[in-house]
Amino acid sequence: MQAAQVTSRRQFLQGVASLGAATLVLPTHWASGYQSPNGRPVFATIGLRNQGWAITSKSFGFADFAALADVDSTVLAENVAKVEKGQGKKPDAYSDYRKILDRKDIDAVMIATPDHWHTKISVEAMKAGKDVYCEKPLTLTIAEGKLIEKVVKETGRVFQVGTMQRTEIDQRFLLAIALIRDGRIGKVKKVTCGIDRMESSPVIPTEGVPNGLDWNVWLGPAPKVDYRALPELRKGYGGGVPLYSNCHYSFRNWHEYSGGKLTDWGAHHVDIACWALGATETGPSKITPIEYELPVEYKDGHPVVYDRYNAATRFTLRADMPNDVELIITSEGDNGILFEGTEGRFFVNRGKITGKPVEDLKERPLPEGAIEAIYGGKVSANHTANFIEGMKARKQPISDVWSHNRMLEICHLSNISMRLGREVHWDPVAREITGDAQANSFLARENRKGFEINM
Repeated sequence: MQAAQVTSRRQFLQGVASLGAATLVLPTHWASGYQSPNGRPVFATIGLRNQGWAITSKSFGFADFAALADVDSTVLAENVAKVEKGQGKKPDAYSDYRKILDRKDIDAVMIATPDHWHTKISVEAMKAGKDVYCEKPLTLTIAEGKLIEKVVKETGRVFQVGTMQRTEIDQRFLLAIALIRDGRIGKVKKVTCGIDRMESSPVIPTEGVPNGLDWNVWLGPAPKVDYRALPELRKGYGGGVPLYSNCHYSFRNWHEYSGGKLTDWGAHHVDIACWALGATETGPSKITPIEYELPVEYKDGHPVVYDRYNAATRFTLRADMPNDVELIITSEGDNGILFEGTEGRFFVNRGKITGKPVEDLKERPLPEGAIEAIYGGKVSANHTANFIEGMKARKQPISDVWSHNRMLEICHLSNISMRLGREVHWDPVAREITGDAQANSFLARENRKGFEINM
């Protein structure tokens, strides 16, 4: 691919504006003149465990939920009851998400399935005329990201990715970016993203599929394998499911369905790092695995056994970013982001922002409107509100697919480098790995037969 063929996010948005309303088709629901009783958009949620309920419940103040879908009938029933209580009206329930896409009265879908389902449902939802809010990480592979960009451009749908640190968390991350942009630490030289360790597991035996779970459909685009679980239940977040399994909350620990901590927490912190660096339309030149531990043996980039977790448990990687900035992604130290420059440093996470540049704000506050300048206007009430504002204005929201895919490419490349045990060189214009055909083959995966993307 030549440089002239690459469309940046900014170029695309400018092009969309010039095309007018004929290209950016209004949601069927609103365009038809139908309004919900309170005039709000009508949503549906696909995938309801944990994060599905989280994004649904925080959206009750902005949208009406007409339908829910999940392949686990127990989870579906529980969430139908919770949504009915939360909004005062019972949503329809489906085991097959395609029935939601067939409905003309639904403006947008919220997708919180396991990662390996994100792209198929997102593409088909846009093709069905729906706007989309999809949880992070948006994709399982870099090729999937390119496909989603293509379909957003073709359909003109509004698409929000669930990297909610851009909007929420008391604007703490926006403040961090504003400090960088105002030169409070001079020229940025190094950014360290701490994203926690991934747990390992014992051998997980095959078990009977739990009642109510359609295991074949849960696997969907991924290879067909047996259900595995140990009977002990997980406590806390993701509680009430087996502590070790290849399903439920633990799908994040398997490369077949996710990318471990690199795409779980990494999708949040690397996103903010790239935004602060002004690197949302480019990428690294090289990814180097400094040290890492894989819980199973790998051969040619693939695990040799499939009876336990296979995502990296510990890691420190370096991404060589533009302007000689070193981006470190590590499972060591505090969860959060450390920015270091020629004139200072500070740390930010969901609980705090600390360092001398922050302390200096008492005597030397940021210019008026600095946060709004980063956000592109008044900061929305929450991430869903920003999505709906984009739907109304027919413009892309704060967590657009282009900037998300650019930073997520760093996370995907980091996993590829560890799986193959070597550095990878990246062409951020062609968006290809250079000089390594085997590594480049990891940029895409085929969907299982019967679960191809319906274009």
